[in-house]
Amino acid sequence: MMSRQTLTALAGAIVLGLVAVFIANSYLTGAQKRAYAGATTKVAVASAPLGYGTIITPDKVRFVEFPNTSIPPGSFTTAQQLLPPGKKRVALVPIAVNEPILKDKISAEGEGASISALLPDGMRAATVRINDVSGVAGFVQPNDHVDVLITRTLGGNESEVTDVLLQNVRIIAMGVHAKDSDGKPIPARTATLEVAPLDAQKLALGEAAGSLSLVLRKPGEPSNPVVETVSMNDLRYNMYSGARYPAPAVVGSFGGAIAGAMDRSAATIAKPAPRPVRRTAKPKPLPPVNIGTDIQVYRGTKSDQVKVGDYGR
Repeated sequence: MMSRQTLTALAGAIVLGLVAVFIANSYLTGAQKRAYAGATTKVAVASAPLGYGTIITPDKVRFVEFPNTSIPPGSFTTAQQLLPPGKKRVALVPIAVNEPILKDKISAEGEGASISALLPDGMRAATVRINDVSGVAGFVQPNDHVDVLITRTLGGNESEVTDVLLQNVRIIAMGVHAKDSDGKPIPARTATLEVAPLDAQKLALGEAAGSLSLVLRKPGEPSNPVVETVSMNDLRYNMYSGARYPAPAVVGSFGGAIAGAMDRSAATIAKPAPRPVRRTAKPKPLPPVNIGTDIQVYRGTKSDQVKVGDYGR
């Protein structure tokens, strides 16, 4: 049977052994993390600008060392992963030089350029016709956000009005090429927009009813919950005061009723306001004034006092 001293020494040795194992394990784990953090991995990046629909070839790709802790998700680390033999890939969004080539920016193996691959769930791609001016002179680029305006003629009074059809719509593509070989913008003839199914119907109806224009938005700016319909009368000014006519009724969408767009004639122009008439207060009555006189009249031995004049009013 072991003595008490032997048991105490054995317990102490076990405790010291466990502490040593814990310290060694912590040191080795930290060393592995430090080694991994200092190591790098080659990641595929674009060696030339890749526009929408550009076929990715080996001469347009190079591999750059990235820290293991900063590798972008969806990166390609080998040429075999990016370009399998006999299967092509194309760019679905513009990729700049030295930008990592990610899976969500290029097509699947063997597939061509498909805008449908860029659409979120439940969204649609709708293409509308635009002209040089309504397309912001070629400065609208994919992934920009725009408002869509519609200009049309009302049937009743043949007055042209402009309304906000859609707000904060993302541009998927502009025409076939957005820039020429020198990088200068080319005015597009069509614009492909990312919209909800109902908004796609509005675009189709709006294109048939009038002309569409794009208005470039500031990134991150929220949509305006209240918009106004603008008619030709809003371009005229009051000849007396120089002020604009009152704005027409507020509407929320193209599908709503457009009120306040009726033609205003020159007879409805506001006239100058008449000058104010000054009114003075009625004077208060004067207080009573005593201006009478007492006269003493003697008749023989008798005397009487007579009051002459006005003693008050």
